[in-house]
Amino acid sequence: MSEIMFRSRVAAGAASGSERFPADVPGLRFASARSNLWRVATADGTVLGHIERVAAADGERYLARRARPGLAHAIELGRFATSRDAAEVFR
Repeated sequence: MSEIMFRSRVAAGAASGSERFPADVPGLRFASARSNLWRVATADGTVLGHIERVAAADGERYLARRARPGLAHAIELGRFATSRDAAEVFR
C-alpha cells in the first residue's frame, strides 16, 4: 500500500469516528482497520502488520501479526497482555 493510500485511509478512519489504538508508541502509526483491529505502520507509511484485540479467559489480549509482502497470510508474532507490548514487537 502506498503512503498516499495509507494516509487517505487514516484520514477516512478518523472522520468516521473509528477506534483509536490504546497506546502511543514512538515511531509507529496506527490506523483502525475495523473494530478491534489496527494496521501498524512506520512513520513513513510502510505497513508492518496488524494488532487485534481478542477475548481471552482472563480478559483480553492483543495479537500481533507481521505482514508478508505479496502473501495473503501474516506471521503471528504473539499474544500480549497490553497493547503497548504488542506494538513494541514492530519496533
